[in-house]
Amino acid sequence: MKVAVIGCTHAGTAAIVNTAQLYPEAEITVYERNDNISFLSCGIALYVGGVVQDPQGLFYSSPEKLAELGVKTKMRHEVTMVDTKAKTLRAKNLVTGEEFGDTYDKLIVTTGSWPIVPKLPGMELDNILLSKNFNHSNTIIEKAQSVRRITVVGAGYIGVELVEAFQMNGKEVTLVDAEERILSKYLDAEFTGPIEQSLSDHGIALALGEKVTGFEGKDGKVTTVLTDKGRYESDLVILCIGFRPNTELLKGQVEMLPNGAILVDKFMRTSAPDVFAAGDSCAIHYNPTGKSAYIPLATNAVRMGTLVARNLVAETIPYMGTQGTSGIKIYEDNIAGTGLTEDAAKAEGIDAEAVMITDNYRPEFMPTHEQVQLKVVFERSTRRILGAQIMSKMDLTQSINTVSVCIQNGMTVDQLAFIDFFFQPHYNKPWNFLNTAGLQALPKTGAKTETQELVGTK
Repeated sequence: MKVAVIGCTHAGTAAIVNTAQLYPEAEITVYERNDNISFLSCGIALYVGGVVQDPQGLFYSSPEKLAELGVKTKMRHEVTMVDTKAKTLRAKNLVTGEEFGDTYDKLIVTTGSWPIVPKLPGMELDNILLSKNFNHSNTIIEKAQSVRRITVVGAGYIGVELVEAFQMNGKEVTLVDAEERILSKYLDAEFTGPIEQSLSDHGIALALGEKVTGFEGKDGKVTTVLTDKGRYESDLVILCIGFRPNTELLKGQVEMLPNGAILVDKFMRTSAPDVFAAGDSCAIHYNPTGKSAYIPLATNAVRMGTLVARNLVAETIPYMGTQGTSGIKIYEDNIAGTGLTEDAAKAEGIDAEAVMITDNYRPEFMPTHEQVQLKVVFERSTRRILGAQIMSKMDLTQSINTVSVCIQNGMTVDQLAFIDFFFQPHYNKPWNFLNTAGLQALPKTGAKTETQELVGTK
């Protein structure tokens, strides 16, 4: 069996390693246009901020490790054409310029994503950078050493983590975003408000609800970020606007979402025979809505890549979908979320309710008992849990993984009230705060809920 793999970051590495282990007789060839593989881009801010001293720790594989599994890795090779009907591809050696063809029995497309780069006046100026791969991170660190004023455009996870890292390195930092709130895709206002206050308290200037319109410069280098509401003097600009799937190779050959994300079935198969896809190049099945969605996360990528290998020859393990579970630490706050926010649920046209609690995570008689803020979103009619968000000075983020499992299994907020959690004063209260949220959401009348109907409660 001849297997060709295009792209080798999270999904690609998982697919390759598992394919090599499951099918030792397979001839596996990997095409990667970069000079490194398996870089954990979620570690860029940690690397930039100096928390991670040795960047080699951000790589979890290498061409040498893959070679030990019998995999042929062609670094600095870009695939320029794929014909899914003929099962052929063409590739170019980016070092020598040589072009050649290849064939495959199975094709694995793990081409990932690429940052959205707007077409704005002044984009050609020096010191306007992207933040995606290892080379980007090295350039950011190098450039940041000699500048004072840094502007980050985009207040998603990467942007927020970067402004924190820059501020801790003593820079004057501005965060710009067209949305009125930071992290608006992941958290509701009850959570983003305190985080914004924390950023401001640390001296980070927030320019929210402002759209970047262009850049000005001097001697070929950027000096000013222009928005529809202001001007921000900047020596360095990092664009963190978002990502789009890198799937031009298969355009018109497989089914995609309008943004180019490849649609796959539950066995990671595309609409083209013997063509599989995984990771940031793909749409995922989003359990809270039951629809296909584009949620580029490393966790999604490694699961999907592993499933590609497991289903390469026969249907074995179906994909269970995802809740888009994620977390972030900003200064002293530990934050995590899963599924739909209340705002996102309403945008989907779902009649949703939410319960919000603020409690101490363990008994008040303990020496410390940090406060925890938890919000659970659920569908009004079915009571089905749709999402949750948590924030605390104490690291309680693993609780969101528990809620993710609840959503995965279609549980209701009423059931959440009575799930069996242990009690030990070092860790929690007799009613775990997840139980407490469920209890608070229970109907205030004696009317039966759908959950009560299901379990036969009188």
